[in-house]
Amino acid sequence: MSELLKSIDARTKLAGTNKLEILLFSLGEDQRTGRRETFGINVFKVREVMRTPAITAAPDMPPAVEGMVSLRGMLVPVVDLAKYSGVMTDTPREIMIVTEYNGHTQGFLVEAVDTILRLDWSMMRVPPEMLMAQMGGLVTAVTELEDNRLIMMMDVEKVLSDTARYDDDDIQFKSIVPLEKPDVTVFFCDDSIVARRQIERTLDAMGVKYVGATNGRQMWDELEKMATYAKAIGKTPAEVISLILTDIEMPEMDGYILTKKVKNDSRFAAIPVIMHSSLSGMSNQKLGLSVGVDEYVPKFEAQRLSEVLSRRLNERLPATV
Repeated sequence: MSELLKSIDARTKLAGTNKLEILLFSLGEDQRTGRRETFGINVFKVREVMRTPAITAAPDMPPAVEGMVSLRGMLVPVVDLAKYSGVMTDTPREIMIVTEYNGHTQGFLVEAVDTILRLDWSMMRVPPEMLMAQMGGLVTAVTELEDNRLIMMMDVEKVLSDTARYDDDDIQFKSIVPLEKPDVTVFFCDDSIVARRQIERTLDAMGVKYVGATNGRQMWDELEKMATYAKAIGKTPAEVISLILTDIEMPEMDGYILTKKVKNDSRFAAIPVIMHSSLSGMSNQKLGLSVGVDEYVPKFEAQRLSEVLSRRLNERLPATV
């Protein structure tokens, strides 16, 4: 199974080209609709693919969490993605995708894996609002293949938020120190509804105004609008946009391409760009720096994010009298 995941070096070189590789998988035929939907997950988040090992049940687990398995001495929680996403199927989930997200390792049970596809992020579209509502924010992007299949990118952050509750700690927000600079505005973009909520909670705790977007393309449009507004009031964009916070993985335009565009545009080049992503490996951090990112913060540590933002914003702005 893990033969699918070789050539990591070649995949790493995709960063900065607005391309990605996704592992396709299915959850089984839904008894209500008769359809077998195809989902995708970014290969960078996948550690290995294996036959489902023996699972040890554990008490007081969320309904979709089957239990735990031991992988090379590590206890890994196992989530049945069909149960989680509401797919009613009797198909055995004989395959487990082992994923890593910002230091968290977990197994996802699926019916089958298909192949790895290399795509351009511009082919990945923001899901229609109806699909977003039906899937509860589980799908972050959709693309259509030549065989007319629709591929839905699954939001790993939302799965983990709902099953592991790793991000549901109010203490991390209560300890954030307010910035006390009322004229600061942070622009941020992330395709995950969970990540956007976490960023907003962090910025609210800091007392910072913000403008959010769901991908790099939408963020670029917001930056263009703000540049036009700044010119109309006799200011530069850097005087009204304090900082840009961007995810890496996003439909239509990823964070690498957004950063390149910002840093290569004289209107925005002076604005700090912070990359905030679950792709926290050193290779991803180096690639972020290579396209002009000023700093890299892994998801999701609200206290650490607030400290980086405060330091960067304080460097740009004079102290409040």
